Amino acid sequence: MPIYQYISEQPENPDCSCRMCRKIFELMRPVDRAKLTACFYCKHPVRKVIGNVNSPKIHAPISIVDAKKAGFTVLQKRDSGTFEKL
Repeated sequence: MPIYQYISEQPENPDCSCRMCRKIFELMRPVDRAKLTACFYCKHPVRKVIGNVNSPKIHAPISIVDAKKAGFTVLQKRDSGTFEKL
């Protein structure tokens, strides 16, 4: 399930004392569910914001031995358009 971030449409609203929508809050929601338009607690309008994208970081290149152990076929370019299996 993806994690969505929401923020209040009226962040400086003086009559809103809701802890939830005063700041950015996160929700795990199924993709097929309708988008959230109001805060669960105070019913003020909220909008979805774009957050950070989580991507894996590769620290070192994968060695040929590790690739073979993982079940990959390792090829090396010999001539123009010719590859040889290692």
